[in-house]
Amino acid sequence: MVATAREFRSSGAVSAGPFLRAAGRAGFTARGVVYVVIGYLALRIATDGRGPDEADREGALRQIAARPGGTLLLWLLVLGFACMTLWRAAAAISHGGHGAHGGGRRKPGKRLLDAGRAVFYTSVCWGTAAFASGTGGGSNSDRASKDRTADALALPGGRLLVGAAGLALVGVGAGIAVRAALRTFLRRLDTASMGRRTRIAVTAIGVAGNTARGTVFAGVGLFVMTAAVRFDPGRARGVDDTLRSFADTPAGPWLLAVVAVGLLLFGVFSFVSARRRRF
Repeated sequence: MVATAREFRSSGAVSAGPFLRAAGRAGFTARGVVYVVIGYLALRIATDGRGPDEADREGALRQIAARPGGTLLLWLLVLGFACMTLWRAAAAISHGGHGAHGGGRRKPGKRLLDAGRAVFYTSVCWGTAAFASGTGGGSNSDRASKDRTADALALPGGRLLVGAAGLALVGVGAGIAVRAALRTFLRRLDTASMGRRTRIAVTAIGVAGNTARGTVFAGVGLFVMTAAVRFDPGRARGVDDTLRSFADTPAGPWLLAVVAVGLLLFGVFSFVSARRRRF
C-alpha cells in the first residue's frame, strides 16, 4: 500500500509504478474476456438465428458461470474490473503525463474522461460482483435500458434528459469509430517493440474491433434518442437488442456477423493492450 500511495501522489506518469501497471493489465484482460464472449454470442445469433444467451455483458457472465471453474473466473473478472477502476481513477487525479508518453500536464478534459471511465468500471465491477455472489443478475441489458429510460422520462424534463443521453452515446460511438479509422489507438501501444507483421495484425485488429464497438455504442444511442422523440421507453434497446437489430437491415444476418466478429476482435485487442500498452 505504501507503493500505491506514492504512485497516487506522484505528479509524473500515473502508471509508472509496478502496482498500477499490473492493475491496468488486469483490467484490460478482464475487458477482453467479456468482449470475446459477447462477440461469440452475437456470432451464434447471426449464424443460426438464435444464441445460447443474450449477447451482452449479463449473457457473457452467464456463459462464463456455466463453465467448469466459472465461479472462480467470475471473481477474477471482479478483481480485474476493480483494477481497471483503480487505474482509471489514478489517471483522473494525476496532473502529469501518461505512461510512456510522459512529460507535460494532462488536460482537464482527458482527466474528466478518465474519471467517467472510472465511474463506468465501478458500475461494471459492482454488477459483476453481484452476479458472482448470486445477489444480482436476471435483468439483461435490454430490460435494464427500458427501465432506466422509463424512470428518466418520468422526471421533469425527462424527454430532454433521455435525448441528451442518447445523443451522448451516439457521439461516443462515433468518436470511437473515427479514432479507429485514424488509428490513434496505436499511440498508446508500444509498437516499436513489434515486428512488421505484428504491427499490421495489431492495426487491423484494433481498427476492426474499435469500429465494431463504436457502432454498437452509436446504435444503442440512436434507440435511446428514438425513445425520447416518441416518448416511449419501449423504443430503447440494450446491447443485445441493438445487435439483433442489425440482422433486420437489408444486409441481414451478414451485418450482424461482421459486427460480432468485430466485437470478438475488440476482445483480442484488449488482450493486446494488456500486453503492449504503454502504462
